Amino acid sequence: MTITITLEEAQAKLKDFIHQLAPGDEIIITENQQTVAKLVSQNPQQLKPRVPGNCKGMISLLIEDDEHLKDFEEYMK
Repeated sequence: MTITITLEEAQAKLKDFIHQLAPGDEIIITENQQTVAKLVSQNPQQLKPRVPGNCKGMISLLIEDDEHLKDFEEYMK
């Protein structure tokens, strides 16, 4: 769907027009019957699926701390 509006209408109601757009729709803004801008709505970004191990190697332990593990021995059995 294409909506054509004047610059004055855009200044007054652009937020309302934008919220009515579906993905792929466009708004053409005109001044003196000449196109001055065209806004095209986008599809929502597709998120990449989360994959185990993406952050592998980003954390490094400077020292091994076996002393604190003694407090968790009963949970580690």
